[in-house]
Amino acid sequence: MRMQPPIEARYTEMPEDELARRIAECKERLGSQLCILGHHYQRDSVFRFADFTGDSLKLSQRSAETAAKFIVFCGVHFMAESADILRHEGQVVILPDLSAGCSMAEMADAEDVEDALRLIERVCDEANVIPVTYVNSTADVKALTGRWGGACCTSSNARKMFDWALRSEDQGGAGADKILALPDEHLARNTAFAMGYQGSDCVVYDPRKTDGGLSKEAIRKARFILWKGHCYVHQKFTVEQVDAVRVQTPGIRIIVHPECSQAVVQAADESGSTEQIIRAVSASAPLSKWAIGTEVNMVRRLAANNPDKFVRVLSDAPPLCAMMDRIDPPHLLWVLEELCHDKVVNRISVPPAIAADAKVALERMLEQSGT
Repeated sequence: MRMQPPIEARYTEMPEDELARRIAECKERLGSQLCILGHHYQRDSVFRFADFTGDSLKLSQRSAETAAKFIVFCGVHFMAESADILRHEGQVVILPDLSAGCSMAEMADAEDVEDALRLIERVCDEANVIPVTYVNSTADVKALTGRWGGACCTSSNARKMFDWALRSEDQGGAGADKILALPDEHLARNTAFAMGYQGSDCVVYDPRKTDGGLSKEAIRKARFILWKGHCYVHQKFTVEQVDAVRVQTPGIRIIVHPECSQAVVQAADESGSTEQIIRAVSASAPLSKWAIGTEVNMVRRLAANNPDKFVRVLSDAPPLCAMMDRIDPPHLLWVLEELCHDKVVNRISVPPAIAADAKVALERMLEQSGT
């Protein structure tokens, strides 16, 4: 985990109303030079100051489209890296708290991923193995994906990218014999099943074990090799919670994120990305009832924005992303006041060679999905 040096106590001890007032003053002073991005999982006291809100890739794209010089990304580290990869010349990307990482992204190391790709090739007699990498990954892993002929995906376009990888090259695809899907095994498995594949088509590669913990026969038989990684927030949801909510609130509709386990996705009525969940609830009829399996800040905000509907978190205990929660008003004010004094702190800068290869993986996705 990256370390964030402590900021001055005057920020952490400042009353909330003064923090809000001074953040607003900084925004006004910096004007069009500044663009604040707010991910859906951010706390309201930060989210309220965002110029653009959305999921991670959407925000990175929007920031690259603005004329702002300073992009303050209220999200986690891999998101700020993506913004730096896609930025235009002269833009500077800043993360208010460097310790805001992502445990799932850090479950896949580029060297380990390359070892896995070479192993699969060797075991399968030089089969064409294509990595499809979730955007919730480090810049190093995205770069390796680009060099290896693979592409990134989001939770909303993973199926499109799996289809692309498996299509023959003369049909505009990558001609994959096998897909290495990383770093979230659950998104990959749920996507493969939605495409009509079965459990026997998927095996899980554990980088902590010799040869991923897989036999040569298992690797040869599998169509999808799933990296052993997960989002701890979305693993908090269970089938028992789904069953309990249905009993407590008859007629409720349950929608969950595809980072949830396969059992939970199958038990729910729908699954979808953060943007898809927002659209589904917002477009539903008045008085409709929803239980949502994703991060609590987003669900609470969705409930507040849809007062004519019943909206709750699927679990009883609030599923909070602790890493997202590291971005708070004191750190946001600190980076903004430093900018007002012509000083950039917490800049996220991906090395040019890594950024170039990672951009290839992102652009392959954008070309195929129109995202």
